[in-house]
Amino acid sequence: MDFHRLIHEIDSEISRLQQARALLTGEPTKRGPGRPKATATHKVATTASSKPAKRKRRLSPEGRKRIADAMRKRWAERKKQQGSK
Repeated sequence: MDFHRLIHEIDSEISRLQQARALLTGEPTKRGPGRPKATATHKVATTASSKPAKRKRRLSPEGRKRIADAMRKRWAERKKQQGSK
């Protein structure tokens, strides 16, 4: 048997036993750093959720113009304050 494969199998068995122990004792399982890997059950749960997907919010041209005008006004006031210093 390949040495690396044997080590991998031992590590996976240790991980499985630690999870089983945590379930029996009620302790939270320890996770490593980084984003958790997606599993088949996780993918099914996210696609079958009852919440609808959030739609991307878009800014209307009028709203964009209002914000741009407000920023220009703010910049003008800041420039005026710097000139009077």
